[in-house]
Amino acid sequence: MNTPPSPLPGNVYELLVQAVVDYAIYMLDPQGRVMSWNPGAERIKGYTASEIIGQHFSRFYTEEERAGGVPATALKIAAESGRFTAEAWRVRKDGSRFWALVVIDPIRQAGTLVGFAKITRDMTEQREAHLALLESEGRFRLLVQSVTDYAIFMLDPNGTVTNWNAGAERIKGYTASEIVGQHFSRFYTPEDIAEGVPFRALDTARRTGRFEAEGWRLRRDGSRFWASVVIDAIHDAGRLVGFAKITRDLTERRETQIQLEQSREQLFQSQKMEAVGHLTGGIAHDFNNLLTAITGSLDLLEAKFRQGRLEGADRFIDAAKEGARRAAALTQRLLAFSRRQALDPKPTDANRLIGSMEELIRRSVGPEIAVEVTLAAGLWTTLVDPPQLENALLNLCINARDAMPGGGRLRIETSNQRLNERAAREQDLAPGPYVVFRVSDTGTGMSPEVIAQAFDPFFTTKPIGKGTGLGLSMIYGFARQSGGQVRISSELGRGTVVCLYLPQHLGDAEAAEPAPVLLKAPRGPNGRTLLVVDDEPMVRMLIKEVLEEQGYAITEAEDGHSGLAILQSDARIDLVVSDLGLPGGMNGRQMADAARTIRPDLKVLFITGYADRAMIGERNLEQGMQVMTKPFSLDVLASRVAEMTNEATDH
Repeated sequence: MNTPPSPLPGNVYELLVQAVVDYAIYMLDPQGRVMSWNPGAERIKGYTASEIIGQHFSRFYTEEERAGGVPATALKIAAESGRFTAEAWRVRKDGSRFWALVVIDPIRQAGTLVGFAKITRDMTEQREAHLALLESEGRFRLLVQSVTDYAIFMLDPNGTVTNWNAGAERIKGYTASEIVGQHFSRFYTPEDIAEGVPFRALDTARRTGRFEAEGWRLRRDGSRFWASVVIDAIHDAGRLVGFAKITRDLTERRETQIQLEQSREQLFQSQKMEAVGHLTGGIAHDFNNLLTAITGSLDLLEAKFRQGRLEGADRFIDAAKEGARRAAALTQRLLAFSRRQALDPKPTDANRLIGSMEELIRRSVGPEIAVEVTLAAGLWTTLVDPPQLENALLNLCINARDAMPGGGRLRIETSNQRLNERAAREQDLAPGPYVVFRVSDTGTGMSPEVIAQAFDPFFTTKPIGKGTGLGLSMIYGFARQSGGQVRISSELGRGTVVCLYLPQHLGDAEAAEPAPVLLKAPRGPNGRTLLVVDDEPMVRMLIKEVLEEQGYAITEAEDGHSGLAILQSDARIDLVVSDLGLPGGMNGRQMADAARTIRPDLKVLFITGYADRAMIGERNLEQGMQVMTKPFSLDVLASRVAEMTNEATDH
């Protein structure tokens, strides 16, 4: 059983009071004479106990309060209400004043008033700090009210305006009496209000502490101005009490920015049209030459057939085919520059690829040029179209050869390089690991003006007939389409260095494929049915002609919707040969994907003049899908079809 503690003896309370030095604690008799005095009273008021006991407590009051009867009133209130509290000036023994917090409690025994307990605390420092804060707030308020370049005002937690400065009146056009008590959303445009912009702004400030934005706002007269807006949440003891809002009129800056953007756009448009002029001029020149060769050869061939003279016809056929081949090569260069060529990226060991090309490079540059090949040990794998990489490297080596007509040194190097954020930004690449190909020469070099135009289509410093001006632009397009970059550094008379960056691929390189052996296209298996989908009747006619000769049954469709209708029927289809770009809103890839929902094993061979990502899709081609790029030999087409249909038979 717990025994309650005994009451403390009276002398213990006296010891407690005597130990307090931050508060003056003393007793008064019913008339207000001092009966006790603690060390805190002596420290605060300056009197010793012997000097003050028996004296009336009113001596601590100022002359003004004594004349006004304040001491007697304080005792009367304490006796009648049970407590008196106040803050006021009090007087020390030396006559100095201090700001005091005073509490007087009556003491009664058996209901009879026997005196008062009085506690006084010196609050001078706190009062001075409070006054300083008030003065600072007053000055700040005066400062805010004097600002005219910024609208500075307060909102309550719901967004209602609670005060308004002179800058807000000047910028927005409302006086304080017109706007205080109104919701701040009236400054927003009807479009912003309909989209909930002002309410989202307050929500953002409420959640994160601050909202910042620029946008159109409304003045009182309905005119608009471009505003920079900051809204800060205001909290007191962890509770949201409102928002501080600052708005600045940036209309002049916005108009200047718009003018600059328009000027920049006009300059860009002018430069673009100039580039298009060079591009179309170069294309027209080269293609007209090629078309002349083709049409001229066909005209002569036609004349010979009419005359019944077939001798020598082979050379005209060869000339027409050569013209078509060169036109196809030119198209591929253009597509590479515009990043529209159909790439077939594979995990590639670049060192092995360069090793297989080394003899070809040496023969291409000739004996006057020393070729040095330095391949990095442990070179990372890269995901790239190997033939296009071969073509790019060969082009760089031929350019280097042409820059060294009197001979020199060609150096080919590979390395692994990890680009940090700064280095990647300088190369216009994403940070990360890259395989780097470095082709350098000791040739004539380039001026800064030439370097600036080196990747432009049809720009060349070579004599007429010695180059199309598409080599470097093709390499640039190939690099960018492969997720990499190409950079040139050069100095006149000191040579050129070209660096090709390609991203690392996390995976093993594919085994080298044996060189293909060209054979006559085999005849396809009888009884197989193919669906040919192309909007160009002549293309369908040619494909049908060659595949029917191989024993296939051919069904035709001119667009994706027609082709899908056939594929959704019960018709037997062993393989679809389809153009990627089809009219009517459904391209070849979309048609094939839809058909595979009911024919999951459907084989599809896409044929295309260029491989648009939007048509092929961002992902790789699925199993059983292949792509051929136009133009192609009809024998090659027949071989690919036979390969795919035989594969279907194997499965």
